[in-house]
Amino acid sequence: MSRFFFPGLAQFPAVPVAFDIGSRLSLQALAIPVKFSEKYQSPHYLYVKEHKVREDTDPNRPPNRTLFILNVPPYCTKECLSRLFSGCCSVQSVEMCEKPRLGEKPEAPESKFFNTKTLLGFRVAYVVFKSPAGIQAARSLSTKGPLVISSVNHPVPTGILKWIAGYAASVVDPAELKKEVDAFMQAYDQKIAEEDAKAEDEDGVPDEEGWVKVTRKGRRPGVPRTEASNLRALEREKRKRARKELLNFYAWQHRETKREHIAQLRKKFEEDKQKIALMREQRKFRPY
Repeated sequence: MSRFFFPGLAQFPAVPVAFDIGSRLSLQALAIPVKFSEKYQSPHYLYVKEHKVREDTDPNRPPNRTLFILNVPPYCTKECLSRLFSGCCSVQSVEMCEKPRLGEKPEAPESKFFNTKTLLGFRVAYVVFKSPAGIQAARSLSTKGPLVISSVNHPVPTGILKWIAGYAASVVDPAELKKEVDAFMQAYDQKIAEEDAKAEDEDGVPDEEGWVKVTRKGRRPGVPRTEASNLRALEREKRKRARKELLNFYAWQHRETKREHIAQLRKKFEEDKQKIALMREQRKFRPY
C-alpha cells in the first residue's frame, strides 16, 4: 500500500514527497504543479521521480530516460503528458496504468472492438524521453509556474463535448469490424489446420519413452458435439428406457394404454370420415 507524506505543502509549491510502493520500490518524488486551464487558480500536483527498480527491468522503460508520474488526473491523456514534458526533451513514448507495476509490459489488445478496458480515476504514467537530459529538465519544472493542460491551441474536451466525442468513438464501423472478424477467423482456421496436421503426424508414433499419444483422429474418432447429434442421443436413450420399462404392470399404465388406444381410434375414425366425404364430392364413392 502506498504512503504519501506532504510536509509543508501549503507553504512550498514543490516539496519532496516520500513514497513506499511495495517492498521493491522506494521513491522520493518532486511535486510539479499543473492546472486544467488559465482561468483556474488552484493547481493540481503531479508527483514525479526517475523510474528505478532493483530487478525485473522492463526494456520498454529504459533506465536514466524514464520518468515515473503519480496522481495523474482523469482528464490528462497521453497526448497531454507528451505535450507537457516535450519542453524538457523529445518524448519517445507515454504509458498509463491503473497502478504501478513491475516486470514486462502487458500485451497490447489484438482487437479495438472487443475486450477494451477504459482506465477510470487517477492513474500513474511512465514517460520515456529520447535523451537522459529530459529527466533533469523535468526536475526543474517543480520550481516553475503551473503547467496548463488545456489551452486554446490544445483544448481538452469536457462536459457534453466529451460525451459527444465518446459516443462518436463508440460507433462501430461495420466494414472494419467485419474485416477484423474475418482476419481473426482466418487465423483461427489456420491454427486449427496446423494442430490437426500435427496430431495426424503424431498419431501412432511413440515418444522417447515408448508411449503412444491417443488423439481424436484415431481409428474410432469421437462424435462431434452438435445439436443434431445430441438430439439423436436423447432419442436413443428414450427408446432404451422404454424397452426396459415394464408395460401394463401398474393400474395407471392400464388406464393410460386404454386412453391412448381410444384416442388413436377416434383419430382414425375422423380421418376416414374426411376421406369418405372427399370421395363423395368427387363422385367416386363405391361402398360395394
